[in-house]
Amino acid sequence: MFRVSVTAKLLIIGQAPGTKVHASGIPWNDASGERLRGWMGIGPDIFYDESRIAIMPMGFCYPGTLPSGGDAPPRPECAPAWHGKFLALMPQLQLTLLVGSYAQKRYLGPASMTENVRDQAAHPRFLALPHPSWRTAFWEAKNPWFGAEILPRLRARVAQLT
Repeated sequence: MFRVSVTAKLLIIGQAPGTKVHASGIPWNDASGERLRGWMGIGPDIFYDESRIAIMPMGFCYPGTLPSGGDAPPRPECAPAWHGKFLALMPQLQLTLLVGSYAQKRYLGPASMTENVRDQAAHPRFLALPHPSWRTAFWEAKNPWFGAEILPRLRARVAQLT
């Protein structure tokens, strides 16, 4: 569920594969992936071009479901065991999209997801995004600055790097 390339300039770090992605074996091959590509302003042809965009999850396998019905969090041992090794294989990286709170906590610390997304200037090599699930629609409605300020910046950076 990952894609690594020595030529990629953009890396997407997300959570862990959900049920549809687990079944297909293609990262971000679900409604969340469609929404993320829309936010980025690109289609699947660019998104899945490993020479341009690398994809690395916080957890490398489907973590199962919670008793409440949602996906379980990424397995905690995956990122510490593998991220450093994969990052060393990608010397051209210029920007990493931290999609969701699990990636943000690992790379940016304990601030809230909203604080990380809002304060983009504090981390120039990272761009924090909420997870693009349907649940984010409520968060977006409460935070209109995301669409007005962050998404244009995201699209400009993605266009520059791809």
